[in-house]
Amino acid sequence: MNETMMLRLDMLDLLDRYVEAIDNDRLEEWPDFFAEECLYEIIPKENEDHGFIAPIIRCESRGMLRDRITSLRHANIFAPAIYRHFTSGLRLTEVSAEEVSFTASYLVINSNQAGQSLVYQAGRYAARLGCYGAEWKFTSLRCIYDTSRVQTLLALPI
Repeated sequence: MNETMMLRLDMLDLLDRYVEAIDNDRLEEWPDFFAEECLYEIIPKENEDHGFIAPIIRCESRGMLRDRITSLRHANIFAPAIYRHFTSGLRLTEVSAEEVSFTASYLVINSNQAGQSLVYQAGRYAARLGCYGAEWKFTSLRCIYDTSRVQTLLALPI
């Protein structure tokens, strides 16, 4: 198997582990997918398309990501919900020995206590990763969602 195919499999595995941690409420593991200095944003497609730099969430370090999880666990009050992520269409956009960029589509389903499952958000990931030892970590992960508004409280990571 060639190097590009192996790298693509590595990125798919990373993305699968990333969404699995969120979907299975292992949120304390979520920041570990990121480099110490990183960018995590959730931004509407409309803002992205027009060059507006106004995300609805922006974290600029792993410490900020940890603070977000601490807040979710201890300060925020929201109705329990279950997210289930589905990803597809991963495409490597830049590749070097130290850095990889990819895009992938995502769909997040929200299931509530009443038994309803609804599309919560659809969009695309724009990711940049650095190699730290033998491990790839996000240096930038931008979640660019397609709809112009978030349906309910955006509590959990996308």
